[in-house]
Parts: sequence; structure tokens; C-alpha cells
Amino acid sequence: MPSITPFMYFISALVETRQNFGAVWKNIQGNIAKTYTVIYFNIIFSDPNIWEMPEPDELIRRSETMIDEIKLLSGSCDSIKRPEKQPRKEIIQLPGTQDVQDLDKTISHLEMKLAAARSAQESLLNGAPLSEDLNFKVAESRGRSKYFMVIGINTAFSSRKRRDSIRNTWMPRGEKRKKLEEEKGIIVRFVIGHSAISGGIVDRAIEAEDKKHSDFMKLDHVEGYLELSGKTKTYFATALSQWDADFYIKVDDDVHVNIASLGHVLSKLIMKPRIYIGCMKSGPVLAKKGVRYHEPEYWKFGDSGNKYFRHATGQLYAISKDLATYISINQHVLHKYINEDVSLGSWLIGLDVEHIDDKRLCCGTPPDCEWKTQAGNICAASFDWACSGICNSVDRMKEVHQRCGESENAPFEAVF
Repeated sequence: MPSITPFMYFISALVETRQNFGAVWKNIQGNIAKTYTVIYFNIIFSDPNIWEMPEPDELIRRSETMIDEIKLLSGSCDSIKRPEKQPRKEIIQLPGTQDVQDLDKTISHLEMKLAAARSAQESLLNGAPLSEDLNFKVAESRGRSKYFMVIGINTAFSSRKRRDSIRNTWMPRGEKRKKLEEEKGIIVRFVIGHSAISGGIVDRAIEAEDKKHSDFMKLDHVEGYLELSGKTKTYFATALSQWDADFYIKVDDDVHVNIASLGHVLSKLIMKPRIYIGCMKSGPVLAKKGVRYHEPEYWKFGDSGNKYFRHATGQLYAISKDLATYISINQHVLHKYINEDVSLGSWLIGLDVEHIDDKRLCCGTPPDCEWKTQAGNICAASFDWACSGICNSVDRMKEVHQRCGESENAPFEAVF
């Protein structure tokens, strides 16, 4: 392109002159701009090379040259391999995960002990005697036997025939029950309170029955159907004070249980803290009076037609020691709903608890549990949903046990 340097010198000279001839410069400026524009367009349109399009071969050659240069510059990048991101599955299985779980459980246990110690200290400072649920800490410090699980069978004064049907089927008796406790760390007891008038006829009947079988856990609780929530709290506190176990189970006296199968289910969870396991459900909140399972405090659960929060059905459920300790310490401030299983769910829903829904804890009666037994999947518990237990359990418990029960020696041969 032709040089325009002399023209630029000319502009520079005019700029210097502008300081003395400002007014003159304004008149000249327009002419200079016009002159510069004319020169610029003359240069563009007078040089044919500016508008000359390169030949196709030249374009191809230039493209190949650019590609070669790009390859040359990026060639070293191939040797730098980005490290592969380790799959999450591998991270979960890293060594030390079990140690973290053990530490979590230890910390949780220490927190519970600290809370119990604080409660004991407050009781002493206030001049009140230590409650039964705090005395277990003193016994623990002296060294208590360690157990695997405590099975509390909820029963009533009028349920003598139900208790006998269980004694004659899935519950070991006499020396076998003692052997189960000593060798496997499994406690099985019928759970009963007392009448409103202590020492009455029904209380004496229980005393005589216990003298014969020695398989009752007696609670400081007044029996009554509408008091099941309170009985549940007292059961966990009492069981915790008597036996230091990993799990505490509540089961109704019209449910069939396979102890070994239940033990296998819980043994897989023994290293996890704060376990709440059962058959989880979320039934409707019944506001209408007179119906079964009517909820007097229905308004707390929202508008009409709402359902309860997820909780384990009351036929059978289990909680770990940490949760039993929590209930024991806080039993006096835990609210009781009319339905006992809803109450337990409400006590735990605000805690850092692992809810486990396991359908092996709620199989149907034959043929359901029988098919599963034949397939090698023995149920831990069986009952009829329609009856909230085994329908006519006194007469049918033996049949269910024969068709769905494990062998008599299964609890003793099992390795938990």
C-alpha cells in the first residue's frame, strides 16, 4: 500500500499551529477531513491487490498449514492425561469406613451417658431420689452382662390363653429360655403392668402365673388399653435398666415370631447407631369419634384427610440402645398420642434416626409366610393385617408355627 507519511507530517504541523490560530483551524479542519477521505478511498480503489480473492488451491494450502501448526502446538497435550475420577462406589468402600461407623456409635453412646449423668446430677441437687431409669447407669458402671436383644411381649391381664399359645410355640421355656439368655444374649419376657388397685385379683393371678413360668417383666404402670403409649415408654425404661442390650423389641401377644430370623435381621445393623426398624406405614388420621383408632388430637396433623408421618406398625418394631436410652431419660416430657405406634414415631421423628422398613417383620399368615419359608426366606414375624395380629391367635398360633416357624434349635444354632 502507498505510503502517506508526508501527509501525516502535514497534519502534525497543522496541530502545532492550532495553538496560535484556533479560529483558523476550525475552518481548515473540515477541509483536511475531506482531503484525507478522498486520499483514503483513492488508495483503496486504485490498488487491485486489495480486492483480489485468493485461488482455491491457496486457501487449501493455508488451511493445511494452520492445521499443522495447531497439531504442533497441541501435540504435547496428549501426554498429559487427566486423572480419572474415582467412582463413588470405591470411595464408600475405602478402608476405614468401619472405623468411622464405630466412632459414630461410640460418640452417640457417650452423649447418651452424659445426658443421663446430667439428669442424675439435677435430681440429686434438687433433693429427689434417682429414678429407676437412671439407676441403670450405676449398675452399668459396676459391670453388667451384655445382651444382644430384649424381646418384650406386650400382654394384658385377660390374655392368659394368648400367652400360653406363645409358650407352646415360638417362645422357649424353662431351662431353654435360660440357655438362650446365657449363650445368645436374647431375653424374652411378657410385659405387664398392675391394676389400678394394687394387689387385686388380677395382680394375684399374674403373681401365680409368674411363679410358675418366671417369664414376666413387671412394670410400674397402670394397665389400660388407652395407656399403651405410657406403657411403651415404661417398658423401654425398665428393660434398659435391667438389661444392657443392643436392641429392644416390642411385639404384641398375637404375633408369631421366629427368634433366629429376627436376630439375623438385627445383627446386620448392630454397628449402626440410632436404628428404628419395623414395617413402616402412614395411615389416615381419623378425626371421627367412635371409629377404631380415632385420633383425639387430629387437628395437630393438619387439615382433614391428612395422613400420619411415617412410623412402624405396632405389631412389632425394634429400636437400638441409643434410642431406648433417649426415651428413658426424656420419658416424662415425651407426648403420648392415643395410638402407641404413632407416639413412638413422634418421639423419634425429630432425631437423627435411621428408619428401616423391613417387610420380613410383617409377613402374612399362611399361605404367605409358608411360601416364603419354602423359598428359604423365613419371616421374622407373621400376622394378619385385617386383625392387627393373628386372627383368633389362641387357636391358630400353633398352625402358623407349624407351617411358618423355624426349627426349635434354630435360635441356639444361629450365629449373630
